[in-house]
Amino acid sequence: MKKLLILGGVGLAILLLLAVMGVFLLRWAAAQEPDFYAEALEMPPEEQEQASEEMLQRAADLRSAVEKPGRWEAVFSDEQINGWLSVDLIRNHPRALPRGISDPRVAVTVEAFQAACRFEQGTIRGILSLTCDVSVPRPNLVAIRIHRVAVGLVPLPMHRVIEAVTQAAEKNDVLLTWERVDGDPVAMITIPPPQDTDEKRITLDTIQLAEGEIYLSGETK
Repeated sequence: MKKLLILGGVGLAILLLLAVMGVFLLRWAAAQEPDFYAEALEMPPEEQEQASEEMLQRAADLRSAVEKPGRWEAVFSDEQINGWLSVDLIRNHPRALPRGISDPRVAVTVEAFQAACRFEQGTIRGILSLTCDVSVPRPNLVAIRIHRVAVGLVPLPMHRVIEAVTQAAEKNDVLLTWERVDGDPVAMITIPPPQDTDEKRITLDTIQLAEGEIYLSGETK
């Protein structure tokens, strides 16, 4: 009997040790940062300011071009986007980010668009990351193919991701439907036409990812 009690105590201790190790490993995995995210956070403050100003200027140039009839195009680098996220977003739009989200950064390559941020919800803390592809299959229809969403090294269930994106779209009156491509969910976002037929009709017909930058083009009629 005594031997059984000793074995039972040892077994319980091992189970507790494994549970503690599991929690530790899960927290460690959730805190792991993608390489691009760690690099983006290291951008010096003066470079952040300059990149933010460049982003704002290019956005203003694009808005001016869109207001005029004819073709228009724009290129934004991921450094400019990250500069804006680290400076102007925090300075002038402090409430734009959802609660529990901070320090967002992006990276653009020919293969994919990546985004990551610090995430905190209840007892869950880590680095939330997204890997996706963006295209315009037809004018004013933006397709976002989601390859992976994870907290650190831990992938999130795609059905949870779809539910969260759908709820956010409904809350903000975004026209969203879902498709599947080789098992990946694809968010199909429709840019609605103007309600007034006398307004300018703006058509977005191209989003192209390149190394370190995003290219946009369209037409205003």
